[in-house]
Amino acid sequence: MADTAYLNWPFLEPHHAALARELDAWAAANVTGHHGASVDDTCRALVRSLGQAGWLRHAVGGTRYGGVGEAIDTRAICLLRETLARHSGLADFAFAMQGLGSGAISLFGTDEQKQAYLPRVAAGEAIAAFALSEPEAGSDVAAMQCAARRDGDDYVLDGEKTWISNGGIADFYVVFARTGEQPGARGISAFIVDAGMAGFAIAERIDVIAPHPLARLRFDGCRVPVSRLIGAPGQGFKVAMATLDVFRTSVAAAALGFARRALDEALARAASRKMFGKTLADFQLTQAKLAQMATGVDAAALLTYRAAWLRDQGRRVTKEAAMAKLTATETAQQVIDSALQMFGGLGVVSGQPVESLYREIRALRIYEGASEVQQLIIARELLGERGIKPS
Repeated sequence: MADTAYLNWPFLEPHHAALARELDAWAAANVTGHHGASVDDTCRALVRSLGQAGWLRHAVGGTRYGGVGEAIDTRAICLLRETLARHSGLADFAFAMQGLGSGAISLFGTDEQKQAYLPRVAAGEAIAAFALSEPEAGSDVAAMQCAARRDGDDYVLDGEKTWISNGGIADFYVVFARTGEQPGARGISAFIVDAGMAGFAIAERIDVIAPHPLARLRFDGCRVPVSRLIGAPGQGFKVAMATLDVFRTSVAAAALGFARRALDEALARAASRKMFGKTLADFQLTQAKLAQMATGVDAAALLTYRAAWLRDQGRRVTKEAAMAKLTATETAQQVIDSALQMFGGLGVVSGQPVESLYREIRALRIYEGASEVQQLIIARELLGERGIKPS
């Protein structure tokens, strides 16, 4: 871990710093940035490894269900994601999806649901997925078309979901579907759907520039017992937003991990690269760029850990989490691009750390709310604080 000064910031407690250092040492010995023959198999192996080592216990809530504490510690989640992202984008993904995929159960699940799923998630024995997005309903959740109708002791699901992380390898999915209690977002409910249920299928596997398991899901008369409903009927939007509020700040933390790795790579390159009888670091243009990169990283980190600290104090952090995600992901893109530029042609060679980082960061500016959506959230929160309701 190159720069650990931020671990002493007042947003964090001594046990948080110890956690980050312990994970950094574990990841250095157990995680590489290279995939095996299959991304699916690599991801499964990472989940098992993270579970066996105890790291996934931080991703679930409730000591009775395998969690470290009764509530999810947002700062711990952020530090874990930042540290894993510095080592491997896929390791960060494997950890994050266990939390996001089971988060609705941690927050709103019945005791029976928690007992059935969370201990296996924490142990790395079951892979979780979060199924919200659709072909025509990404940022606009109210446009959701996937529907669930009550039929006796079951709900019957019909429709599609897409861009679903862990799609194809997950053991269960938290699926959001329109149940029609009210128009728009207030008529959505959340369900637990096991991978082997009749009427559920993987319609398509999706390949992206930073490989990880991703798929389009199809539901065709999929019968889900009422006991798999998370929360009350019509509360699905509340369930989804509460889950995202926990983990959106951690997206910023993952971006920080990528940015810190890029800055480390850039500093090492600048110090070693010979050019015109000097090193790259001797040129003022390089020094100015490194200064911009480091300042951006610290600014993003301050916003990220402010949001995490506020949430751990029980505060509502819609605006702060949006600021953190917007700033950290956009800054990380700029930092990584600058680092790649310093590597010249070597920077675009497949398998080089900065090349991998360049592919990894791009999706973070889109998922869990694109940068443009974060801007709208921030503005609406600001206006709302002043009693202004934009149309």
